[in-house]
Amino acid sequence: MTDTVSGMNDLITLLRKDQSPDGSWNYPFETGISTDAYMIILLRTLEIHDEKLIQGLAARIISKQEENGAWKIFEDEKDGNATATLEAYYGLLYSGYIQKDDPRMKAARKFILEHGGMESVNVFTKIMLSSTGQYKWPESFPIPVEVMLLPLSFPFNFYQFSVYGRVNLAPILILAEKKFSIKTKNSPDLSDLLLTRSGEVPWEIPPEYRSLLSFIKEGVEELLGLPEQFHSLAMDRAKKYMLERIEPDGTFYSYFSSTFLMIFALLSLCYSKDDPIIKNAVTGLKSLRTEIDGLPHMQYANASVWNTSLINAALQLAGLSAEDPAIKKANTYLLQRQHDQFGDWVIHNPNALPGGWGFSDVNTRNPDIDDTTASLRAIARSVEGNSGNQEAWDRGIQWLLSMQNDDGGWPSFEKNTENPWLDFLPIEKGEYMFGDPTSADLTGRTLEFLGNYTNLPDQDLAVQNAINWLLNNQEKNGSWYGRWGVCYIYGTWAAVTGLIATGMSKDHPSIQKAADWLKSIQNEDGGWGESCLSDSEKSYVPLNASTLTDTAWALDALISAEDQPTDAIQKGIHYLVHSIDKKDWTTAYPKGQAMAGSFYIHYHSYRYIFPLMALAHYQRKFR
Repeated sequence: MTDTVSGMNDLITLLRKDQSPDGSWNYPFETGISTDAYMIILLRTLEIHDEKLIQGLAARIISKQEENGAWKIFEDEKDGNATATLEAYYGLLYSGYIQKDDPRMKAARKFILEHGGMESVNVFTKIMLSSTGQYKWPESFPIPVEVMLLPLSFPFNFYQFSVYGRVNLAPILILAEKKFSIKTKNSPDLSDLLLTRSGEVPWEIPPEYRSLLSFIKEGVEELLGLPEQFHSLAMDRAKKYMLERIEPDGTFYSYFSSTFLMIFALLSLCYSKDDPIIKNAVTGLKSLRTEIDGLPHMQYANASVWNTSLINAALQLAGLSAEDPAIKKANTYLLQRQHDQFGDWVIHNPNALPGGWGFSDVNTRNPDIDDTTASLRAIARSVEGNSGNQEAWDRGIQWLLSMQNDDGGWPSFEKNTENPWLDFLPIEKGEYMFGDPTSADLTGRTLEFLGNYTNLPDQDLAVQNAINWLLNNQEKNGSWYGRWGVCYIYGTWAAVTGLIATGMSKDHPSIQKAADWLKSIQNEDGGWGESCLSDSEKSYVPLNASTLTDTAWALDALISAEDQPTDAIQKGIHYLVHSIDKKDWTTAYPKGQAMAGSFYIHYHSYRYIFPLMALAHYQRKFR
């Protein structure tokens, strides 16, 4: 018989040991090598000679190179990733610690040229290359800066982009308008990576898009009636948007990419490299440094609120009391990070008060649905009899319910931003960068929270609308696509557990179909594993290996959907318990995603959180 209690105790002991003195858990938020390369490029551009950091980042980048000279963003990516390889190549050259004639660099250059050269990289990387003098800006950028001036009533306006899209777009609009580039005496020359020798480099902006550009410009002129002045007004608006959203640590909205771009945008507006805003922003970026296997890594964001809320709730599911010191410290930490400021979310939700939680330690104005439900789960057992906790709970619930989309589901950051205009943007991955639609994972997790942690009746209209959205968006094979995890196992877990928590019968055809699908993709060893390729393919792609996290998600869904511990569940539990100490490529495989084919996340905490959750649910239900 599989000893689930022993497995749970091992995980509890490990998590207790890893808790920080302030009550949080600070497991790394690992996102490949792009941020490491960008940090080198930024420091060298600003002529900040932090050699220890630069040398460490260069060592980490080179340690990730494949034998064929490429870099991958996940293990089973076929040959390598052209964009990541070019970013690594550029960062390494700019570091000065590896030369162009090094065999490893020659192999990287060969890979880049064989996979389309500099022209083949994604648009975000082209913007970085253009800003640092390696690539030519287009004559007109796909989105004109005048979009900053369009009112909310206009069918295409700045606030129809997701918040993640906006905070990256505002500095990009300034840079593209200025066609800004900056080089230093140590800048590498990447011109030999261009396949287009004429000097005309493609940005892949189709001619039919010009009509949309002119439509936007004409719209601004018509509304303002000042064609000669609206341009500088739009630039001022973009600058103001950035400066008003700088977090206390100096970062712009707490993200690496937006802060990196803001620094370059400010340089283009003639800010000095020594300006306090730029110096504080660099300090904020440096605070994102973590250490993995003895080498530094620049995190895209700090994930401590997310880690802490999930771990806290999982420990309580596993039997720790709300009075346990680890739980009390974690709750104190989380309660201090509940938001009391209005953020951009209020534009589409003007009647709600702040009360959500954000993803990172320094995030004060960008709450999201996932972190809010996770934090509310964590404090749920500490509310009764505590007026302060009750007030935090009530504010959190009210904000959460106010954020439901009109279609019945929940988005990530802002309600009702879905816009058909986004489909026309000639920017690859535009739906990921600029959209924030309802998703199965956010809707399912919110339902799970409402069903298991609140007294909201199952017949409540908000609950019924969310259930209907999930039922209408189930894939033909019984799965659901998850937006922030990889991908169909994650979405299916969230949807199934949410539907059952809000009263749906285990015999409902939708639940049965989902359970049958999960059982059909179980591996021989009892585990489950899904490839990041699912995300780009928009259909389930097996990893052909089991991972702890995928196994825990699939198991947790099946445990909620079955009355008895079936063979599939027993095999999965056996795999989980006997793999808790496992350490190989599968335990480092990304299980979070942000942008298909470009940006995947390895949460170092997931291998502990979700197995503990699944084991706890198994123990509660079947023992």
